[in-house]
Amino acid sequence: MQVSRNKSKYTGLKRVFYSAKYSVNGLFYAYRHEHSLWIHAGCSLITVALGIIFNISHMQWGLVMISLVVILAFELVNTAMEACVDMVTLEYNELARIAKDCCSAATFVVSMIGIVIILVIFWPHFMSLVQ
Repeated sequence: MQVSRNKSKYTGLKRVFYSAKYSVNGLFYAYRHEHSLWIHAGCSLITVALGIIFNISHMQWGLVMISLVVILAFELVNTAMEACVDMVTLEYNELARIAKDCCSAATFVVSMIGIVIILVIFWPHFMSLVQ
């Protein structure tokens, strides 16, 4: 059985514009409705400020930015998964709980790795202030 796909009515630059518009809409939705993304935004601002204050290297900036972007991406995927599960059922369902918990766990793991990377980068700078 062949499934037909709806073709976008837009092509070329117009399609790129609308794709970007929908992506930005998703980002704004997530920041308006997800508390964890506000925490992410605050921690990201602090991290960037520390990077500027401590004048970290280009390589360290790359690692910091990759960490922050990967954490943001996982938070957005987690938000999408929760919306999809809620769309299917609002009643308690063990499989829905497992799906939400596993997606949340993936976000948690990525966040913890990001925190470790950021601590490894900034720890020597903090220690030099203490000494």
